[in-house]
Amino acid sequence: MIEHVYQRAASAPSIAQVIVATDDERIVQAVERFGGKAQMTRATHTSGSDRLAEVASGLDCDVIVNVQGDEPMLDPLMIEEAVAPLRRDSMVDIATLRKRITEPGDFLDPNVVKVVVNREEFAMYFSRSPVPFLRDTETRPHPAWLRESWCRLYKHVGLYVYRRDVLMAFSALQPTALERAESLEQLRALEHGLRIKVVETSYESIGVDTPEDLERVRQLMAADTRA
Repeated sequence: MIEHVYQRAASAPSIAQVIVATDDERIVQAVERFGGKAQMTRATHTSGSDRLAEVASGLDCDVIVNVQGDEPMLDPLMIEEAVAPLRRDSMVDIATLRKRITEPGDFLDPNVVKVVVNREEFAMYFSRSPVPFLRDTETRPHPAWLRESWCRLYKHVGLYVYRRDVLMAFSALQPTALERAESLEQLRALEHGLRIKVVETSYESIGVDTPEDLERVRQLMAADTRA
């Protein structure tokens, strides 16, 4: 799985170098077997971005992309979509992606992180709970609603783009109460007043969090000529 993520990330035009950050020697060996580059990090990091910051401290670059190793269906163009706001606007320090929810089950699944954005596409909140709350409706959204223009429910795609100095400052911040409660590192940024631009993408990417996710990805990859 890590090789698929690595090769797809390396295919993005904006990416100059791909490095796998890990605290597991077995992953380093696996990456080196297929010719990739990996770097061992401390095992005490509380989030992926903190691990990323350790690697970034030794890099000479302005922008860092954080790709999750459990996203084998990542399309390289998703990276380009997330990088674009930092290129266009010097005031954007962190960017990520969101995808419109089309399956009712995703809205209720705690493994699918939901995001609510404001009119400028900056994140207001991320949660494992169903947000926003659908008042005066059934708890489970009807599939037909999800196709309506008024219904805007989004899941978060766990890909981040940081300006390097912002990443280093972020990693120096202490984990916050909301971050611990939801186990979502991006809430630390929001609690400390950092703004996160959340770009809508039409590309689908599946995070492998359960055995069912893994089987679904295997089936999709078997039908994907890029896999």
